[in-house]
Amino acid sequence: MRVKRYAPFLFCMALLAAMPNLNELNRMISRFAPAELKVDTSGLSSGDRQALGKLIEAARVIDQIFFVQRWSGNATLRAQLVKDTSALGNARLHYFDLNKGPWSDLDAHEAFLPAVPARKLPGVNFYPEDMTKEEFESWAKGLPAARQEQARGFFTVIRRGTDRKLTMVPYSKAYGQELERAAKLLEEAAALTPHTTLKDFLKLRAQAFRTDDYYASDVAWMKLDAPIDVTIGPYETYNDEIFGYKAAFEAYITLRDDKETAKMKSFADHIQEIENNLPLDPKFKNPKLGALAPIRVVNEVLATGDGAHGIRTAAFNLPNDERIVRAMGSKRVMLKNVQEAKFSKILQPIAGRVLSPEDQKQLSFDSFFSHILAHEMTHGIGPQNGVRQSLKELHSAMEEAKADATGLFMLQYLFDHKLLPAAERQLYTTFLASSFRTLRFGVHEAHGRGMALQFNYLLDKGAFIAKPDGTFAVDLAKIKGAVRGLVGDLVAVEATGDYARAKKMLEELGVIRPPLARALEKLKDLPTDIEPVRAL
Repeated sequence: MRVKRYAPFLFCMALLAAMPNLNELNRMISRFAPAELKVDTSGLSSGDRQALGKLIEAARVIDQIFFVQRWSGNATLRAQLVKDTSALGNARLHYFDLNKGPWSDLDAHEAFLPAVPARKLPGVNFYPEDMTKEEFESWAKGLPAARQEQARGFFTVIRRGTDRKLTMVPYSKAYGQELERAAKLLEEAAALTPHTTLKDFLKLRAQAFRTDDYYASDVAWMKLDAPIDVTIGPYETYNDEIFGYKAAFEAYITLRDDKETAKMKSFADHIQEIENNLPLDPKFKNPKLGALAPIRVVNEVLATGDGAHGIRTAAFNLPNDERIVRAMGSKRVMLKNVQEAKFSKILQPIAGRVLSPEDQKQLSFDSFFSHILAHEMTHGIGPQNGVRQSLKELHSAMEEAKADATGLFMLQYLFDHKLLPAAERQLYTTFLASSFRTLRFGVHEAHGRGMALQFNYLLDKGAFIAKPDGTFAVDLAKIKGAVRGLVGDLVAVEATGDYARAKKMLEELGVIRPPLARALEKLKDLPTDIEPVRAL
């Protein structure tokens, strides 16, 4: 088997290829529609207002860490870009900041600036650029068991020693100076807020930054119950396209929406029923999901790091520590003001082109919002038995597809059992339109590739219909059965850790077929996502 090497000389530098000119860069920037994210801080106490300021400062430190994680040359390159105050220079800096680097997230991570690798490095700055998979696996297998776990764990970077052999460096040392600054800001915020659970989380997370032991602070984050809801630390592994092992730093500073959060509680009350009714061999089901798993509807004040480049996060489901997921479930956080912006700025214009005028009437923000919630909730159900390690670089795309499809399955279950007002046509029609929004991210990205898998599966089953006029529709008579079959296939792959089957599904279905390509072509002039504008 040929081993793909990630050596610098194989990444031809983007020197001779034509770089985007000013007009082209402005077109690329226009794919992100400016959207003001409004947040009401009037209900915060004086202490919380001061704490909020400290947390915003800490989030900006986290942004600096992610900047280094994304590419070792980022800081030097940005300093050069700032010096160019021409119209082209300003456009380059703007698009660089949107992508947190010189590669365009919406264009298969291709370079838009000269003198950089032609594409984003698969291992970003987590591994040596000349390291091969084979080299890593051989090295890791030679380590004691505990060290093997660290080498494949979330919180170490892999470097070369003076002898050119691989070695690992814990995050607390690799980013020690920045993490100490962030830790002190968290402790200062903890001293200002009157809320005990927020104090506890911030103190424990500060300690975790210094020790790389995030378990206690993750537990405290699950119990966080305060007007300020903060998520800060190393979490998602999407940037590690070699193994999917290493966690990128991100921060979400948000304010809780108590009214909307209360409405969502009914979903959590039935999550065990959804687990029990999955189309999956009972031996793989979790008979006791964590009762503490909370849902939070929040409004974003500031997102940084991995949470603030390219396509913006609308919701998230954390932590990724499977020990906590097994014991407590996982916390679902819905960024309501972000979702409202995406619905109005992106989804409604898309629906105007891919749905018939009659089906456009079925577009519903409530369905859009509910499915995102269900998606995040169902990340935490189903197999939690080392799936990430078994599926490796395929895990992210398969897990995103699983959460999407199982979210539909969950909402249909709630409709069928009169736990939600029946709204099948709105749900599936909104999901169909929203699938085009996700597919525009590209199949190089986990969410886009996972959506392509789902779209083609449902199209093959006749649940989605491609019409001669280029629009698409849902066949309500087939969609429920097709979704159930899709969920069954996806959770079975995760339960068994079947890498070969996952690879086959993604190779056959995780692609853009001609009818889909033609539909996406019609959307090229529409914004792809939003560029948040802070209202504060």
